[in-house]
This record gives sequence, C-alpha cells and structure tokens, in this order.
Amino acid sequence: MSSREAILARIRSAVAGAPAVEVSRGYRPVRSEPGSADLFAERVRDYRAVVRAVPESEVAAAVAAALAERGVRRLVVPEELPGGWLDAVPAEVEPLRDEPPLTAAELDRADGVVTGCAVAIAETGTIVLDAGPGQGRRALTLVPDYHLCVVRADQIVPGVPEAVARLDPARPMTWISGPSATSDIELNRVEGVHGPRTLEVVIAL
Repeated sequence: MSSREAILARIRSAVAGAPAVEVSRGYRPVRSEPGSADLFAERVRDYRAVVRAVPESEVAAAVAAALAERGVRRLVVPEELPGGWLDAVPAEVEPLRDEPPLTAAELDRADGVVTGCAVAIAETGTIVLDAGPGQGRRALTLVPDYHLCVVRADQIVPGVPEAVARLDPARPMTWISGPSATSDIELNRVEGVHGPRTLEVVIAL
C-alpha cells in the first residue's frame, strides 16, 4: 500500500458512519452600496459605457436622442421589442428586422442595434441577454458596432447569485460588462474586437 492509499484509508476509517454535514445555502452578502439602479449605473460607467437614467415614460425620447447623437440610420430591431421604445425615432431611421434572419454582411452594415435584456447586475455592471423577447439571437448584439440596451429598474438585481436565480440555464446567454475590449501584453486597449465598440444603456426607472 502506498503512502497515499494509507492516508486515504485512514481518512475513510475516521469518517465512517459520521453523518453528512449540512451546509446552509441561504446566505446572502451584507451590502452597504447605493440602491441597485444607482450602483448599476455607476458600474456601467466604469466600463466607459454611456448611461441615461430616465422615467419609464421617457424611454422613447431617450432612445431617439441616443440614436440621433450616434447618427444611426440603419437600426437592427429584434423581434418582440416593446413598440413604445421606438415611438420617437424619426422615419429616416430604417428598422432592420431579423425575419428572415439578417446576414452577417447586413448586420455589419447596420449602424447599431437596440435591445432589452433578461437581467442586469448592479454589483458588476453586467447585462445578461438570453435571446428572449426583445433581445434576438446572439449575432444581433455582437456584429453591429453600437449596442443600445434598455434596462428596466425591476430587472436590476444586487449580485450574481440573484441574477442566476432568475435565469434559465438552458437558454443561450451572453453576459456583457461594458463595450467589447481587449489588451495586448503592453496593455494597449483595443475596443470593438469581438463585439460592439460602443455600449449605451437606458435605465427605465
């Protein structure tokens, strides 16, 4: 018998017949940060994203203002996006519907995409998409260079455990923490390598 086998045998002998120890899984961290929406906005700004927090009644105006500032003329619009969000967008902005599915070239020619989200995490400033209504398939938010995401205040949770509890693990998920960015060995930051170069968030309070 090797030393390893001897040690493991002694451990098995020592714990034989001992009841399993119950580990509580109901713990939650004690948080002293600002309210979820305020903290989420702060964290998202830390990632160099633009944040607009407005009353829900002003979401359409905020979306229109954001698109105008970016000069968006061709906008990818996923299925089941709440219609009211685009009510103030001028007629010269062409909505690109993903039915039939847009090609990679068509997505690349678009000026941006507007979506909702499944959940948002205040502690990390993360937006989670799960291809649900108003979000579309993953390519819609990875190919265009500009992503405008509307987040309702009731979708913001304090931390990752609360977010995971709301999500269906069987769905295709994309976790977004700021614009797409990477750095080389000399820490030269490059944005837009594997996703949108610009992320803008409208928080509907």
